[in-house]
Amino acid sequence: MGAPNESAENYLETILILSERLPVVRSVDVATELGFKKSSVSIAMKNLRAKNHIVVSDAGFITLTESGRAIAEEIYERHKWISSWLISLGVNEKTATEDACKMEHVISRESFEAIKSHIHVNTAPANGDE
Repeated sequence: MGAPNESAENYLETILILSERLPVVRSVDVATELGFKKSSVSIAMKNLRAKNHIVVSDAGFITLTESGRAIAEEIYERHKWISSWLISLGVNEKTATEDACKMEHVISRESFEAIKSHIHVNTAPANGDE
């Protein structure tokens, strides 16, 4: 099975973030958070389920599987570090967050680890080493 595409990564990351804020995550929560139609989210959830990245209970509650959580945590870590790094370079928070959302999906592991090491040595992220 190949690496997930950017869309799948965004959905998994959103489910992770919502699961930290809400007692349960449903498709409607994901749709609201991303500003997408429920029908689009439903198709995406079906695809993520087929790839065993999520489990959806009979009540409609979405849970990340081990593989889904690993992908989501990797993308979210990249997002936090890259946005923090851009902010430390003087980029305003809104732009830094938007740019991090794009960069987190395309940067190689090697480049990300180099940036992370550089940040860690020079300035810790605003959120701490999470």
